[in-house]
Amino acid sequence: MNKLEKKAGPLAGDRSETNREMPHRPLTAEKPASAPAMSRSVALLFAIACGLAVANVYYAQPLLDAMASELDIDRAAVGIVITATQICYALGLLMLVPLGDLVNRRKLIVGQLLLSVLALMAVGTASTAAVLLAGLGAVGLLAAVTQALVAYASTLAAPAERGRVVGLVTSGVVTGILLARTVAGTLTDLAGWRSVYIVSAGLTAVMAGLLFRVLPREDQGKVPMTYPQLVTSVFALFVQEPVLRIRGIIALLLFASFSVLWTSLVLPLGSPPLSLSHTAIGSFGLAGAAGALAASRAGRLADRGLGQRTTGISLTLLLVSWLPISLTERSLWALIAGVILLDLAVQAVHVANQSMIYNVRPEARSRLAGAYMIFYSTGSAVGSIASTLIYARAGWTGVCLLGAALSGLALLFWGLTRRLTPAP
Repeated sequence: MNKLEKKAGPLAGDRSETNREMPHRPLTAEKPASAPAMSRSVALLFAIACGLAVANVYYAQPLLDAMASELDIDRAAVGIVITATQICYALGLLMLVPLGDLVNRRKLIVGQLLLSVLALMAVGTASTAAVLLAGLGAVGLLAAVTQALVAYASTLAAPAERGRVVGLVTSGVVTGILLARTVAGTLTDLAGWRSVYIVSAGLTAVMAGLLFRVLPREDQGKVPMTYPQLVTSVFALFVQEPVLRIRGIIALLLFASFSVLWTSLVLPLGSPPLSLSHTAIGSFGLAGAAGALAASRAGRLADRGLGQRTTGISLTLLLVSWLPISLTERSLWALIAGVILLDLAVQAVHVANQSMIYNVRPEARSRLAGAYMIFYSTGSAVGSIASTLIYARAGWTGVCLLGAALSGLALLFWGLTRRLTPAP
């Protein structure tokens, strides 16, 4: 038994999870609300691990021009780098995350992180466009470990604190997404784009070692399924659980709006008259991270049964945020205010969504995480493609109208379906 298992009971695994898919075993309840809380330091470690893993998917966004120049990639086709990474990330959500319900999650998580180290090194040393594309595809696939960590954290947490823990860990995810641009821009200006992936490989190796020591060795309550049955059951969850469908559609619209901003923001900021550097453009991620961290309280509100109210207020703020964002070309201060507001709203709704979904089927949390994040990934991809197309035809005003329309649609959908899903 490792040090943490001796110190904190909840980290020995959720051995009393309800298991609907194992009828031959006696049903037992989840940990009582009075169980010792998952320590904040361990939850923080999960958050940092999530941030490091998910950032690997987004490092390439501000580096496309540098990659294209060094590896002689046609600038018109270099966007395939982002598309391939996102597609592989979506495959990882479907093919790898559900494994947490089937195999030992300690081995699964640490193994994926170690493989990520190899993939990151391949990208950092790539000599051809083909090697770069293959490496980034592997990076995207393995970055799905992020959602395995979120689902595992929700299992290790006591029921009364699950929203708080999910909120803290998810804040690491959103912060990693936002700071990826800042880190990538700064390291590229200092030591070239390859240094971004070499540094990330080193940090990921360290994190794999820490989690190997911290995560419980035993991981009971697995479902008696083959791997094909496990993957098939992910699709069955869409049919069986209305909470997953409704909250998934909200997530799709939410992250489409989020992606509309962050994919196209580099275009007005990097063009005259602003012409900002990689570092300066990436620094706007700091404003977004501040908003995301401020929204971590959404998990506590969800624990108090206020998930629906939090969702409604946050989606309203998301819609309002596009007004100051639309003033970007006139005022960078307005952009900063809008970014903080937008990312606060996105994080709050995301946490409320997960708190509601993870309470539905305790024995299927890894599959629920993968299924929910497929909506997230789809929304992100649609937002990215749509924003660049709109910018080419209607400029920044068109982009802001698109983002506001998606936000308004999410708010309307929530209003129409709020009575169909219970608050967590």
